[in-house]
Amino acid sequence: MMVMPADIQGKWWRMATQRWPGRLGRLIGPGWWCPGLHNGVLALDNDAYGAYANGRQWASEAWVRMLDLAAEQDNPPAWVLCPDVVGDRDATLAAWGRWYPIAAAYGWPVAFAAQDGMTPGDVPRDAALVFVGGSTEWKWSTARMWCSAFPRVHIGRAGSRKRLWMADRAGAESADSAGFFRDPQRRAELERYLDESSFGQQQPVLADWGNMVAM
Repeated sequence: MMVMPADIQGKWWRMATQRWPGRLGRLIGPGWWCPGLHNGVLALDNDAYGAYANGRQWASEAWVRMLDLAAEQDNPPAWVLCPDVVGDRDATLAAWGRWYPIAAAYGWPVAFAAQDGMTPGDVPRDAALVFVGGSTEWKWSTARMWCSAFPRVHIGRAGSRKRLWMADRAGAESADSAGFFRDPQRRAELERYLDESSFGQQQPVLADWGNMVAM
């Protein structure tokens, strides 16, 4: 499984891509965008969750501007996440109808954000990848369902070693967290997961899935 942190530090990135080749990508939203993201796998977030978590209104202009800047780069994004509304099924489906044509016009695969209350039947046919968002409990209680129903699934906010392993064992293609570099312990958990999954080191013995959701 590929891990796609947002706030990757340059020196660490250079070391990590050599130690764990093919295991790391970048998930970048408008708030994290910077020029020169030319190496490795790049996917484009929409920052809807960040706006929700901080009580801000989502800025569509910043998202479209990021798409324009990404289109100027030599390294095309692997996919772009269509704008969604956190925890709101109906509003997210409406957002897809509004924003999907804009995202698709750039020629990149477009991901659909699954939110609380959705089932696989809600996913639009044009979606290239399912991004499992929504509330924490709902996300992890449905992760295996999404991975069973679709060949390409990304799981958001998997910010610990155990959650990375949960996403991995569910069958996700990739997972992310914006918090791996906010303290050394969290970065160490990311590194430990990458070592375990890349080099066959000891893996954690996970509790039953229901108990893991609360951890």
